[in-house]
Amino acid sequence: MRLNRRVHVYSIPMRARFRGITQRTGLLFEGPAGWGEFCPFEEYDDDEAMAWLACALEAANDGWPAPVRDRIPVNCTVPVVSPERAHEIVARSGCSTAKVKVAESTLADDCARLEAVRDALGPAGFVRIDANMMWDVDTAVTAIKAMDKASGGLQYVEQPCHTLDELAAVRRRVAVPIAADESIRKADDPLKVAVSGAADIAVIKVAPLGGVRKALEVAEACGLPCVVSSALETSVGMAAGVALAAALPELDYACGLATLSLLDGDVTSDSLTPVDGYLPVLTKPPVPDRVEEFETGEQAWINRYDRVLSKLTR
Repeated sequence: MRLNRRVHVYSIPMRARFRGITQRTGLLFEGPAGWGEFCPFEEYDDDEAMAWLACALEAANDGWPAPVRDRIPVNCTVPVVSPERAHEIVARSGCSTAKVKVAESTLADDCARLEAVRDALGPAGFVRIDANMMWDVDTAVTAIKAMDKASGGLQYVEQPCHTLDELAAVRRRVAVPIAADESIRKADDPLKVAVSGAADIAVIKVAPLGGVRKALEVAEACGLPCVVSSALETSVGMAAGVALAAALPELDYACGLATLSLLDGDVTSDSLTPVDGYLPVLTKPPVPDRVEEFETGEQAWINRYDRVLSKLTR
């Protein structure tokens, strides 16, 4: 699909450093079915970016499968911030589930943040943590036990280690359920990766898996309860994640799709922000009617699109 005149390159500041970045950048383009968002992280090579473009092309050209629910429960996301800021984020979110980033600070700091999150949620809320593969097995076991205690009980821990073998080893030594994220989406073939012995939950991200239909196939192949999570998109790209969550036959957990709070702005006036812990299901992506506020016109993103499209359609 050649880019037409309705293409925008955006750059939006992050409210706090998250995943090592302070700006979220990407490209929006329009097709016959609506708008698509192409926003692989800048360190990803063109091969890894192909799935992200396939997802954007699906949204712009084909639309999504019919939903089986009209709203999606979501968690709030707590970056590596002070306990006071963590408490504020959770208390203002309206969500009953919080996902807390850990392993980028000391264990004591992580535990203090988790205590604040539990205080903000109350005893009935759910706390989950994401370590982004930063621990070895022994470190993971020690940290998970300490954080389970500090949080008043963890719902699950996401990707504590790199490999499936390591996840399986951790799973045998802790009582907290284990969720696989990178082990699935970064696999050579996500449809064939065997996660059942290493994880209790599958975290599914629509853009890195190539779109809603492809992600549904991966979710079925995993054979595990799924949590749909974002890849820090704007509302345009986020709508595809919501469409995936809406089309899953079962949805047992709140999804990680309320990440717009991490961005200092959005490209649309129809932002996907949760109300009482839920996001509405859309039939198509919102129109980026505010993108001019964040537009950069950076040619590098258009060049990247052209290169990746050439590889994708080769």
